[in-house]
Parts: sequence; structure tokens; C-alpha cells
Amino acid sequence: MTVPSTPQEPSAFVRRLRAGEQLPLPADSVAAWETFPFEGDLRVKPLQPPVLPEPARSGEDDPEECPTCRKPVTEALWSDDHWRLDAVGTESRLPAVVMLQPRGHYDLTDLPAERAAELGPLLQRAERAVRSLDGVARVHVNRWGDGAAHLHFWLLARPAGLMQLRGTFLPVWEELLPPLPDEERRQAHRRIAAALAAEGGTAHTIP
Repeated sequence: MTVPSTPQEPSAFVRRLRAGEQLPLPADSVAAWETFPFEGDLRVKPLQPPVLPEPARSGEDDPEECPTCRKPVTEALWSDDHWRLDAVGTESRLPAVVMLQPRGHYDLTDLPAERAAELGPLLQRAERAVRSLDGVARVHVNRWGDGAAHLHFWLLARPAGLMQLRGTFLPVWEELLPPLPDEERRQAHRRIAAALAAEGGTAHTIP
């Protein structure tokens, strides 16, 4: 499979935009949504000029320097021969925030067919594991891929009853809420790892 190359020149879409121009905030923008976390007067930042070719993402130029590949699998919450589930950071402001990643150095575009066939069922397993926590209504699964070249899916647990946290802005709310107590966070990680391991793979020791 041929991986598309990064554009070297601005596309027609980008050329139509005016760098440095102050964009208007539409009346029906996301700022009017019930779930939008902020209030008060807002201004849209001016668009910055395009940067092409884009700078390399983490682990893109040299897979040996990829932080995910260099992280021992024993530091994951759970793993099997081809995948790992990791905690994100050293604190959480939601019932759980975890990351599913292949152990091999792939992005979505070049993920081998065998791993791609495993991905859907594994995401289902990971969602069930996160939803096994008390008080979790939904699990948001996100993939952006702009910061790191190693494929990674974020799974964020949305607390039951907090309707204001529904949808697009859950990752933003995650930065605004107070952090969980450390032991509660660790207990959640143990429960998620055990739930995954019950269907295969290994739950690693969580200090």
C-alpha cells in the first residue's frame, strides 16, 4: 500500500483563505451549544500562514525514537502480542482516559490487514472494559494523529448524568475538571486491565 505523501504546496482550499484575517464568529457556532465549556465574549484567532512541508510528527522520521515503541510494555495497563492499552499521563479528570495502540510502529494508513481486522473487536472490548467502571454513561473514542506518528486511539469515559459533558467538548472538559484521587484512578485502571484480560492478553501490575 502506498502511503500518501505530505503536500509540499498549499492546496486550492488553503489558497482561498487569508492568513492573518480575523474570522467572524457565526451566531450558530459551537459557542452557542449547551455543551460549550466557556462563556463571555469570544474572538476567533486569525489564521496563520500554512507551514509546508509540515514538520515531522513524533516518531515519524525515526521510529527508533518513537516514545510509544520505547516504552516498556510492562508499563501498559494491558497488552497482548500486538496491542497495548495505556493510561494517559499521571492523573485523570474523568473516570478514565486510556489509549489503545498497536505494539508495532504503524499509522492507520499502513496498519497491516491482520491488525486492522483486530481493531474493531478490540475497540469494542476496550469500550466494554471502560464502561465496567461505576457511573460511566458513554465512552468517546477519538483518533487525531497530528502529534504522533504511532497510531493511537483515545478512549474517554463520560460520567453518567453530566449532560453538559456530552459530545465534542469532552476532551476540553477533561482539562477543566478537578483531578481524581490517585487511588481512585489506580483502581479504575486495575478494573479496566482486568476486564480486558478476562477476554485475553495480560493485565500488568499497576502500582
